[in-house]
Amino acid sequence: MASGVITPVLLCGGSGTRLWPLSRKSYPKQFVPLVDDTTLFQASAQRLSGAGFGKPMVLTNSDFRFIVTEQLAEIGMDPSAILIEPEGRNTAPAVLAAALWLNTQDPEALMLVAPSDHVVPDTLAFRDAVNAGAAAAQDGKLVTFGITPTHAETGYGYLELSSETKDGQPVPLTRFVEKPDAARAADMLAAGNYMWNAGIFLFSVKTILAAFEAHAPALVGPVRASVDNGQIDLGFLRLAPSDWQQADDISIDYAVMERADNLVVVPFSAGWSDLGGWDAVWRESQPDADGVVTHGAATALECRNTLLRSEDPALEVVGIGLDDIITVAMPDAVLVAHASRAQDVKKAVSSLKAKGAKQATAFPKDHRPWGWFESLVMGERFQVKRIVVHPGAALSLQSHHHRAEHWIVVEGTAKITIDDRVELISENKSVYIPLGAKHRLENPGKVAMVLIEVQTGSYLGEDDIIRYEDVYARD
Repeated sequence: MASGVITPVLLCGGSGTRLWPLSRKSYPKQFVPLVDDTTLFQASAQRLSGAGFGKPMVLTNSDFRFIVTEQLAEIGMDPSAILIEPEGRNTAPAVLAAALWLNTQDPEALMLVAPSDHVVPDTLAFRDAVNAGAAAAQDGKLVTFGITPTHAETGYGYLELSSETKDGQPVPLTRFVEKPDAARAADMLAAGNYMWNAGIFLFSVKTILAAFEAHAPALVGPVRASVDNGQIDLGFLRLAPSDWQQADDISIDYAVMERADNLVVVPFSAGWSDLGGWDAVWRESQPDADGVVTHGAATALECRNTLLRSEDPALEVVGIGLDDIITVAMPDAVLVAHASRAQDVKKAVSSLKAKGAKQATAFPKDHRPWGWFESLVMGERFQVKRIVVHPGAALSLQSHHHRAEHWIVVEGTAKITIDDRVELISENKSVYIPLGAKHRLENPGKVAMVLIEVQTGSYLGEDDIIRYEDVYARD
């Protein structure tokens, strides 16, 4: 790694509850194609690439680690490192861990820290802004990026700048401003020297480490120990849990930025959104002349300022005479809300959790390192699933106490192990796995393999698995 290279550090956790039902704890919004065919995470990685940028570094959790590698592979990108946080501790410990790891590779490197779930339509303009801040970062400044506000938004924090702004020219920061009420937001919009706080930062490794030592020294010991005692697992660096738990749960703004006196802001006005609600998705999806956005199998008749979205081609969504309505339909859940109540979707998720509804957190498709599956039909003593296995991937060698399985291959070829027998099963053929038999499913081909699984038995839960061998080192 060459000195001075900008290393993107993508923060990839969170649950994205305000974009329920498409974004859920098990599969949050950064992994979903919300605005176009590319996921927000993939778009973020591509935006922070090219001349002057090194390979991306990702901080995520254990549940998302294989999703991260899969989505990067889909766009032909190879990460420099993926650090696995044992639990969410907010952005300050995550940024510090990234800096400490990078310090072992290149202490002179610049770090560009960014959430992985933002939309920035003009990639070239954003790279220009990053390049504009690079000189200040190399000169020992902590650089953040302020978004020129387009309206009096109450859902964002603000940055007060010391003078009038011009795109591409760093300006000293006067202070951070918490999320305002509507009147205060209108005043700041009129003043002209306030920017939205995008939570994107650029600094050198040595500068941010010095800032943590000066302003948040209590974090340094436990995070450093967690990095030093971390374990390599299938190419991921798992931070040491016992040390990580000693770190305070605190944001980078509170821990460092609001206490530092060497912070400058690069204004950016070429378009940005954190997609913090379905109203933001509607705005970013280019509404038609009537303010209508449709996605998938959706039809709008005499509607205005409305979002209609179907995530299942077999589920038609039709809106008639709607004004300011958000409707998002999935196979297992449907959201209908007034556009002005978009921020209250997270309250709905809390209510669903309280009543024990699995839709609150679980995605219909259960993503695994080898592919994904979804339940098609569920009965008292049977379940029918569709299982998709990536080329070259394999499930664990396993057995079940309470169920037998029938597998029917409908696309591709499956390599199937049942006890001591191994055979290839092609399309339109099936195989029976008796209760208690050791079995494994593999895809030896170059295209995805799809099969229908029929489970029968007294208990059909996902925890009825005994694993004997697993290439993904799961428990």
